[in-house]
Amino acid sequence: MSFNPLEESGLPLEKQFRNWRDLNVTPYDKEAVHPFGRCRGIVANGIEIESIMFSHMLARNTLDPEVKRQLALVRRIEAQQQKAVNWLIPGDETTLEVTLGYEQVAVDLTAWVAQHEPDAYLRQVYEFGLLEDFDHLYRYANLYDLLDSKKAEKIVGALTEITPGRPTIFEHRDPRDEIRRPMTAPAADPQSILNALTVMSAEQQTMNFYNTIGNRFVEPLARGLYLEIAQIEEQHVSHYESILDPGCTMLENLVMHEYNECWIYYSFMQEETDAKVKALYEQHLAMEIEHLRIACELIKKIERRDPAEFLPKSIERPLQFRENKAFVREVLAKQADLTAKETEFVPVASLQEDDRYFAYNGTVNAAWVPTEDVIAKTIENRGDEYRLETEGPHPVPGLRRADQRKAASTDYAKRIAAE
Repeated sequence: MSFNPLEESGLPLEKQFRNWRDLNVTPYDKEAVHPFGRCRGIVANGIEIESIMFSHMLARNTLDPEVKRQLALVRRIEAQQQKAVNWLIPGDETTLEVTLGYEQVAVDLTAWVAQHEPDAYLRQVYEFGLLEDFDHLYRYANLYDLLDSKKAEKIVGALTEITPGRPTIFEHRDPRDEIRRPMTAPAADPQSILNALTVMSAEQQTMNFYNTIGNRFVEPLARGLYLEIAQIEEQHVSHYESILDPGCTMLENLVMHEYNECWIYYSFMQEETDAKVKALYEQHLAMEIEHLRIACELIKKIERRDPAEFLPKSIERPLQFRENKAFVREVLAKQADLTAKETEFVPVASLQEDDRYFAYNGTVNAAWVPTEDVIAKTIENRGDEYRLETEGPHPVPGLRRADQRKAASTDYAKRIAAE
């Protein structure tokens, strides 16, 4: 069933502010929450953070005091929305457990988007990033086993496999090779814009989260792991933000942000099984419909543009969290040895020996690689690394367990070893 937020009546702005008791929502039970329920909350939080920060950026770049006041009003409400969805996380869910949820989001959100991306180049952008976040889940799962003696399947369920992706040690590329070809919004499928805003927002919030909490650990290995992976998350924000159309005006971007939030909350209320959380998403959707109306009025008044000309006619495809094991394995089998060169994705074996990739990678990995060390330490202390391979041996022979692989290396490892 299609849904057009432009044709719906939202909650009047003056009725949207809530008191502290309402905002201090009852958190979910970490022992009972569905893994994808946790994922939806993390995405909603990231979408709200992006919307708030974009509004601040827009406010800093406009002279119109009336626009500033309107942005401040809506932004304060969205800050309340952010608190409500983020406060769903219970205090007894540890930082590492929340982290595993973040990485499950990165895997299954990106996998869904890749499979529902109409543009072939953009689909490749998502598949490339997917394999890197998939590896992060594996590294953090081993840290969880090492430090807490707990298995990450308790967090992700049997919905997402935990096994190496593109090894993080090889993800560190020269920053100039993280910039992709931007889409042209007027010619792009509206689904492509929604996809890009959503994944970019989720990756940005993951970066923010790791930047903030990574230094809260006592163990040097944990601090190093968050430090290394936080750097990759910054790369990913560059990777995904660069596909957005830089020619869009700030007000056009504001409208798309509000429409994207409508899409997210509409999608999540379809899937949510917790009645209280579902009601929260429904409430936020009613708010966002009004925020979208206000943004549309601003662009009509200031730019004399009808947003119906560039917005989707309706929401036909809700975003869904689903099991993506077969898809991830297929991408792994075909793309584990790809790297980025300028705006393209190429086999690492195709790079010249003096390529800047090797210089940068060798510099950051020169003394210590926490993402490799966490696996070595887990094997040393537990007798084996932690994996959750429900669908059989790893699809890349060089990334299988030591006792399962015939070849000891991927193409990446061969090239690095030759340097």
